[in-house]
Amino acid sequence: MRTLRFKLYEHKRNKHLKRMINASGMISNHCIALHRRYYKMWGKHLNCAKLQSHIAKLRKRNRFWQLVGSQAVQDICQRIEKAYQLFFKHSKKGVKPPGFKKVKKYKSFTLKQAGYKFLSGNRVKVGNRVYQFWKSREIEGTVKTLTVKRTPLGELFMVVVVDDVPEPEIKFTTGRIAGFDFGLKTFLTCSDGSSIESPQFLKQSLNTIKKASKQHSKKLKGSSNRERARKNLVRKHEDICNARRDWFWKLAHDLTNKFDVLCFETLNLKGMQRLWGRKISDLAFGEFLQILEWIAKKKGKQVIFIDQWYPSSKTCSNCGHVLEKLDLSIREWRCPSCESVNGRDENAAKNICAVGASTVGLGDVRRAVPAIAV
Repeated sequence: MRTLRFKLYEHKRNKHLKRMINASGMISNHCIALHRRYYKMWGKHLNCAKLQSHIAKLRKRNRFWQLVGSQAVQDICQRIEKAYQLFFKHSKKGVKPPGFKKVKKYKSFTLKQAGYKFLSGNRVKVGNRVYQFWKSREIEGTVKTLTVKRTPLGELFMVVVVDDVPEPEIKFTTGRIAGFDFGLKTFLTCSDGSSIESPQFLKQSLNTIKKASKQHSKKLKGSSNRERARKNLVRKHEDICNARRDWFWKLAHDLTNKFDVLCFETLNLKGMQRLWGRKISDLAFGEFLQILEWIAKKKGKQVIFIDQWYPSSKTCSNCGHVLEKLDLSIREWRCPSCESVNGRDENAAKNICAVGASTVGLGDVRRAVPAIAV
């Protein structure tokens, strides 16, 4: 499976797609209301098949709902069904049931088997109308789904999921393996001794964001000035996201060009976010790993994740001695067994590299890092 994203040209006919998204939002809210009413009356979960047949009857009497194809309506019902299944399964972990959304804030609708057709060039037919998009790459493979998404600025994007794409075979070209430790002060510490600092784009633009947010809160609700200030605030946030993603893509390409196997420690990012808040959100380590895995798969490289509970920071990378306790404030410690001085982040990166190498059973590649005892 591969996901491709294309931006649609700005055109006055795009209002029809936005109306379809609004109609999808109304159907979604109605489905959630039916779920709640059914549970109050009968104490049972509403079956997805019954919900789909009921919505199909209502669509015949509502012309606005008929703007959305039957495929998109089925996808809405299935999404709500999945959300309720997750809620019933993980309610003790804090997962909440699906809630109502404002129609203006509803984002997308999805077409699976019908309702769209790709024409020659950069044109696509959705419903009865033809739209143009920025064709940045060729669409290879079998198209499974097409999703039209609306951003907070009102721009429209087309997300295409394709299948049957040939996957590259894993080939080692550089013969190097490295372990990486994620940190708050240093974004990544490599097992070869190098470190990568994060630009922290949100921290750099925090004053600009505060100023735009203050201007937005001062405007009268419902006025055109408030809408203009809202769009200005959204643009500031999008600039930060785009700059961060651009840095992630460049860093991922750089790391995959240097190493064939990249080892990371599995982290509880949600727990870290509860502790350190905005700092973790600004570093966006989870988003970086998603981009790195995609590029590594495309280039035929490997990304290895070791166990979350492995004591990488408390284990001496020279002799293997494990400390009983190591406070987070201690950035450097001396091993009581071999008397070697270990930097916290670099030592953890070496241990992660060693465990990752033993996990995949690498021989020649493992010998490319002689300082690590495996």
